[in-house]
Amino acid sequence: MEKYILALDQGTSSSRAIVFDGHGQTKAVSQKEFTQIFPKPGWVEHNPMEIWSSQASVIAEAITSIDINGLNIAAIGITNQRETTIVWDAETGTPVYNAIVWQDRRTSEYCDSLKKDGRTDLIRSKTGLIIDAYFSATKIRWILENVPGARQKAEEGKLRFGTVDTWLIWMLTRGEVHVTDVSNASRTMLFNIHTLEWDQELLALFDIPASMMPQVKSSSEVYGYTKTTLFAHEVPIAGIAGDQQAALFGQMCTEPGAVKNTYGTGCFLLMNSGERPIMSSNNLLTTVAWKIGDKVNYALEGSIFVAGSVVQWLRDGLGIIKSSSEVEELAASVPDNGGVYFVPALTGLGAPHWDQYAKGSIYGISRGTTAAHIARAALEGIAFQTMDIVNAMQKDAGITLKELKVDGGASRNNLLMQFQADILGTSVIRPKVTETTALGAAYLAGLAVGYWESLDHIKSQWGVDKEFTPAEDTEVVEDLKKGWSDAIRRTLTNK
Repeated sequence: MEKYILALDQGTSSSRAIVFDGHGQTKAVSQKEFTQIFPKPGWVEHNPMEIWSSQASVIAEAITSIDINGLNIAAIGITNQRETTIVWDAETGTPVYNAIVWQDRRTSEYCDSLKKDGRTDLIRSKTGLIIDAYFSATKIRWILENVPGARQKAEEGKLRFGTVDTWLIWMLTRGEVHVTDVSNASRTMLFNIHTLEWDQELLALFDIPASMMPQVKSSSEVYGYTKTTLFAHEVPIAGIAGDQQAALFGQMCTEPGAVKNTYGTGCFLLMNSGERPIMSSNNLLTTVAWKIGDKVNYALEGSIFVAGSVVQWLRDGLGIIKSSSEVEELAASVPDNGGVYFVPALTGLGAPHWDQYAKGSIYGISRGTTAAHIARAALEGIAFQTMDIVNAMQKDAGITLKELKVDGGASRNNLLMQFQADILGTSVIRPKVTETTALGAAYLAGLAVGYWESLDHIKSQWGVDKEFTPAEDTEVVEDLKKGWSDAIRRTLTNK
């Protein structure tokens, strides 16, 4: 009987299930979008039960589409939107509030108060993170402070917290297993990345009972077995990694200095920094990449909050395209940006600026500006933000980037990838399998159960689809960079 690995890729806007074979090739894919909830400006929520139901339905669709069942699945790997926070009743499994999404800014003022109280160095030294509403800790605290009865239940040990990986495993095992892995734990602002444990001082600072927290495991081991009716037989759940760390692994960036960028809802640039954390001097994050066996790998990360979602905004907000796939053709219909720069700070600015109050802005509009110029400027804004992070990363690590591996939905946009190579002055490499996030989770699960023999076995499967090399005149590039720098300067509120 042929065996496969099932990867669950629970993202910000959709849930997916992908079945991989032993060659790392996709055998089946199912995807389902779910509701984005915006209760107030700057607030972003999801319904945890809808996250689960959408994930369950795509699992069923993917496995039935190729006529397999639980006996054919060697293991399940899970990768997920990170930082998104779910709190539920330990006895009933019922969420006490909607999931507060990583993009949500409701705790920005509380974060400001922490900075004023001088907590920045404490939090950074322990977690590798800067104080920001992005991370889970302030979201958990908000739920405990604002949901009637939540604080008391938490103090009585009756509530559980989880990032989305933890929630899915709880549901898959019917409440038997409450775990996360080091990569997701390192995104909560509550996890000590040096001791690899929940930090008691930080839990006390945020007033979060330790009983709420999941057990932290490695990224590749058997955590438990499915108990759900989705599978007639128990299937081992054996791999977990936050989506960006999973993509780093799926891209086989397993050596120090290797860099990848995922162009999804946001953009996330990660560099493998090896077995020691590099603490950034340039406003990047230090995070755990993964733990396999006793070996921990760390990464430097730059987070861009708005990337692919700017294309959704062009579609849904401005209405200048009918579908996201049209943006490349529209942008390519003009030879350049016509002097227009689009800083897509639609949910604040992430690394390396970290301005949570910045608003999106479009500069350089004239009578000659068309929808095509705005579309092109939106795509270029993604590449410029990536450039800012690469520059910071090179300073922190003391190395010069030789190549950038890319993945995610927008990496299929050839115009954007060519512009990225031009503006960075380095090669941009797109792999044959761009499902690297799901593939990374599959590889971690497969390694845990012996489906793949070794890392070397997996590395042999990675192949190049297309390499983009710099083609633009350097003088033009320098002018573009100056225009972007000016647009950023005008946008920042914390300058």
